[in-house]
Amino acid sequence: MLDNETKSRINTARDILVGKVPDPKSQVEQITIALIYKFMDDMDKEAVDFGGEATFFTGEYEKYSWTKIFDPKIGGNEMLNLYSEAIIKLNINPNIPQLFRDIFKNAYLPYRDPETLKMFLKTINEFRYDHSEMLGDAFEYLLSVLGSQGDAGQFRTPRHIIDFMVQVLNPQKSESICDPACGTAGFLISSYKHIVDQNTKKTKGDLLTPDDRKRMMQNFVGYDISPDMVRLSLVNLYLHGFITPKIYEYDTLSSVEKWNEHFDVFIANPPFMTPKGGIKPHKKFTVQAKKSEILFVDYMTEHLLPNGRAAIVVPDGIVANSPSAYKKLREYLINENILYSVISLPSGIFSPYSDVKTSILLFDKKLAKNSNNIFFLEVKADGFQLGSTRKPIKENNLPLTLDLLNKYKDSLLNNTEFITDIDTLNWHIVAKSTILDTPAVSLSGKRYKDDIHLNSPWPIINLDTQYLIELKEKVNQTISTVWSVSNTLGFIPSSDYFGKQVASDDIKNYKKILPNYLAYNPARINVGSIALNESDQIGCVSPMYVTFKVKDEQILNSKYLLLLLKSKMGIKQIRKFADGAVRQTLSFDNLKFIQIPLPPITEQERIVGHFIEIDRLQNLINEQNDEIKNEIISSWGVKEEEIELEEIIETDDLEVEE
Repeated sequence: MLDNETKSRINTARDILVGKVPDPKSQVEQITIALIYKFMDDMDKEAVDFGGEATFFTGEYEKYSWTKIFDPKIGGNEMLNLYSEAIIKLNINPNIPQLFRDIFKNAYLPYRDPETLKMFLKTINEFRYDHSEMLGDAFEYLLSVLGSQGDAGQFRTPRHIIDFMVQVLNPQKSESICDPACGTAGFLISSYKHIVDQNTKKTKGDLLTPDDRKRMMQNFVGYDISPDMVRLSLVNLYLHGFITPKIYEYDTLSSVEKWNEHFDVFIANPPFMTPKGGIKPHKKFTVQAKKSEILFVDYMTEHLLPNGRAAIVVPDGIVANSPSAYKKLREYLINENILYSVISLPSGIFSPYSDVKTSILLFDKKLAKNSNNIFFLEVKADGFQLGSTRKPIKENNLPLTLDLLNKYKDSLLNNTEFITDIDTLNWHIVAKSTILDTPAVSLSGKRYKDDIHLNSPWPIINLDTQYLIELKEKVNQTISTVWSVSNTLGFIPSSDYFGKQVASDDIKNYKKILPNYLAYNPARINVGSIALNESDQIGCVSPMYVTFKVKDEQILNSKYLLLLLKSKMGIKQIRKFADGAVRQTLSFDNLKFIQIPLPPITEQERIVGHFIEIDRLQNLINEQNDEIKNEIISSWGVKEEEIELEEIIETDDLEVEE
């Protein structure tokens, strides 16, 4: 457990460096080098105290011992020169393990201020450790200041989320565990601590045999493409008892040297962002893609052993994005019985570094084969504020989520009914067949919630192809022809409908919008972005728009449908069934999930008539408001922004209710 005194010393060391070394990663590197330097000297002193001999600082390297650097006989400049020379030459010191030599590889002192160095080393010299795990705890805190590597799409996973994922997986002492994008090895360290805790009776890890410990040292594996992250991971694992940690500088997505290595457990938060131009992966992946998040998930599924399991933090693009590669991945996870649960996390988990929305995918090949369903859970509070400060709060869904998940897993393993009295969490179970039936095979839990309840004396219908026809016909005309025919280049959702010129002059691939057809932009559908061409002219809209018409106006009135789609209930359903994460889209195929009441056609026409009258009255009110404003401005000499006239009616907020 990290004590406050050690934490304070690390903060002091950073404060001393910040004026000379502003980059947090460089600060971590300088403190890491100094801590390991002193730690080796402490181990030499301990060996001598027990009647042995120094190991690290002997022969020609004795002059570089930490004690020699603090010789009161040498001045500030001599200390600076000796320390600077030492951290460069320790890389070739044959007396220290290769792991430590790697830590000092390419090390150097990035400043030449004797006073700063003296204050910094004095702070490091105050550290005292009885054993390496105490240094490991301090090092973990030090790594936490790294925060974010945003350019690479890497965000440090909060410790409590790491521990939660480890508890979900419950790794065992005999299992092999891999993080293919390990960063600073936080997931591997947490997994190791979990296993030690699970095998403790009186003293820490006392139930683990020497063979158990030896096997564990070989079973923990990490890959990372960044040499800096590899170095930090090596130190972190060494300080937690791994004498020869298996951390490799390795491009998981483009290299094939380790393709034949498989594991019992994967646990990871792989990079979310893809470099410009995409990844250049090899051809061994099941899903061909250039997005890093797709490939990392695919990699872990490919390398799970037959009864393997995994917990992976993913951006919501994996869960809901529409492009074919995302869809193929989701189909693969379901059809191959890999995925069994999706946990939705709050958007502020990575604050203040990113507000990206994430989920945790849970794989278990054994559990997934025992079920025809996917278990969806939503975590709304994780024990911390979701703003930039992330201060602790009482609300925390993680313990109950873990409890509920364990009960669900037990029901699958024992082939018993899943029963729970936990009603304070958002969760639901969805048939795999239902998910596979959605156009994008969406894994967004909100889509499957039973939260749309239409109360109507009339029949409730779905907007499927029984009622609607999609139009995909392109214009295929020159701009002059289209302009002269219709004079309606463009699309605006107002009473003018098609009255503005489109943004581009090249409209050959634009879609026709025929009279009495509806059109909407599936990426922006909300109030005001859907309209009906009530004119007798042919217009055109951007290729991204969806255009469709009602099959039979004697059954479903187009204007009535337009009103319902623009109502609050219509917008709620549109957002519910839209696919995508950052950019949500509603395809024509997704319209079939939207429900509307279907009264007799005469009743539909009556409702439309009422709306038209309300719209007419609102226009009159607006005209009156404008006249009053103009009178006040001309008579009283006030500015327009100083005048506030309350709107009497808001037509966009109307809902059809009976």
